[in-house]
Amino acid sequence: MNYQEARLYLDELSKYGSVLGLESMRELLKRLGDPQRDLKFIHIAGTNGKGSVLAYLSTVLTQAGYRTGRYLSPHLCSVRERYQVDGELISREDFVRHLTAAAAVAEEMAAAGMAHPTYFEVGTAVALLYFRERKCDIVVLETGLGGTLDATNVVDTTVLEVITSISRDHMDYLGDTLEKIAGEKAGIIKPDTMVVSAPQEPEAAGVLAEVCRARRCSLDTVNSEQVIPVSCQLEEQSFDYKDWKQVKVGLAGTCQLKNAAVALESILALRKLGFQITDEQVYAGMRRTVWKGRFTPIAREPVVILDGAHNEGGARELRNSLELYFSGKKLYYIFGMLKDKEYQKVIDLTAPLAHHIITIETPDNPRAMSAQELKAVVAAVNPAVEAADSIREAVQKACQMAGRDDVIVIFGSLSFLSGAEQCVLEEVARG
Repeated sequence: MNYQEARLYLDELSKYGSVLGLESMRELLKRLGDPQRDLKFIHIAGTNGKGSVLAYLSTVLTQAGYRTGRYLSPHLCSVRERYQVDGELISREDFVRHLTAAAAVAEEMAAAGMAHPTYFEVGTAVALLYFRERKCDIVVLETGLGGTLDATNVVDTTVLEVITSISRDHMDYLGDTLEKIAGEKAGIIKPDTMVVSAPQEPEAAGVLAEVCRARRCSLDTVNSEQVIPVSCQLEEQSFDYKDWKQVKVGLAGTCQLKNAAVALESILALRKLGFQITDEQVYAGMRRTVWKGRFTPIAREPVVILDGAHNEGGARELRNSLELYFSGKKLYYIFGMLKDKEYQKVIDLTAPLAHHIITIETPDNPRAMSAQELKAVVAAVNPAVEAADSIREAVQKACQMAGRDDVIVIFGSLSFLSGAEQCVLEEVARG
């Protein structure tokens, strides 16, 4: 395969959908030589904040001199974003080589009458092969969906599990209560390990505590009262946490201080495990962390924000951030959602703030709500709404309506943010 063929092959695997369970993943890795057994992992599960915490932790670990793999999903622009070592994307050649190996085994399994491995299972196998080849000291691994039956949960050499904020999402897969969802997320916790958690709702906190007791794990939970904001600017925020003073982060949004505190608490746990990480390396790593698509400003005059808020927790943080940074400003939304998300709660939380809303259909996704469907739901909350036929049309309309001091917010699904960003940059270039 060449790179284009490899991309097409992986995309074609989407037809197998999302399949929860580890049997197929274990067989795939067994036939590939179980690359995961030669690696150590920090495993991250949760509803919101997984990617940000992964970015903070992996950047700090790289700063401390550890060869650090990071596996994340979904990607924004290129599938290669999912596979990184010390912040560098996998090369096209390495991606093709490892995907070719994984694909050959996947086809062997299908020919033998087994279930064909899914997009995420094959992609996870590529990551593990690549990280083993690069001899990573540590891999920061993000679950795709849930925890217990997520493909990444084949790993059993974790040194630390991290549970970020848990809220209601993927309820058709994970359960219809916070306790059930927390139980699925807690499925990544291995016996006799260390666990770090973000502040949780009482129902979720109780589940995590019980799982840790049963599996003889220590549990350190971030105390929100110890996260003390010092400065909250769009370009840079700083905060105090425990003995760390004026920790600077370049990621905007009210949720980022809590995410950063989870990373700091995780670093304390890693130090107990013998990782050599100085305060200077922590400060430098936190400051240098980049994580696109999470309340990310991409243009000025007007300000344009990209955000992946697609569930209740993410929408609440987006609303809080908009009220913090842009109180009194006119807000124009470009908004797309998937049918299986809690779109009503997202709309209820965010739509009242908007001066005008443009709905779009997320491209190339059978689960997407049509722009007209979404418009009808939004109109019940905020009648200042219209539907656009494409992302490009929505961006053009928003840029025409917004003044230099206004704000355009593009959100609802990570899957269309890359295309939206390209359209915005083209509009900016035209002046």
